[in-house]
Amino acid sequence: MIGFIAGSLVFLAAGSVARAACPIELAVYGDTQSGGEIDFTPTGTSSATVTNSFRIILDNNVVLNGIVMWNEGVSRPNGALMYKCPEGDITGEELAACTPWHGVIYTSDDKGKIGLLPAEGVEAPKTLILPDLGPALRQSSTYGGSGFSKVPWDVFALKGCQE
Repeated sequence: MIGFIAGSLVFLAAGSVARAACPIELAVYGDTQSGGEIDFTPTGTSSATVTNSFRIILDNNVVLNGIVMWNEGVSRPNGALMYKCPEGDITGEELAACTPWHGVIYTSDDKGKIGLLPAEGVEAPKTLILPDLGPALRQSSTYGGSGFSKVPWDVFALKGCQE
């Protein structure tokens, strides 16, 4: 009986730890200022250069698609948010026109230690920091009119994990 109870306790503890950990590719983050949300999705093996895929959902059902690619040299996770980009081969000018934000994505833990966004397969950080996201989105053609009206802040907190 004691062995069974101890075994059950170990099993329960291990089960709760497994549920507590959330890999970055299933993480959901939220911004308390605008209600905006960042949802990560598995990138899979379809791209050798894209390390993370995500989307930002803003008010009025505006969805911006995001990718992260690590650059050469001084490695940094460079994120880009795109809105209604043309499909297929596009020019650099066309890509710039449909990319309202790009920049390095930083993270922060419970103690305030700043890091870089990890690739898939790593536990999701507590906080994401997308520098100048709010000002860039406010200046985009997606803001106002039939676009979104609530501008997110640059900081998003982990809300949960997709199943």
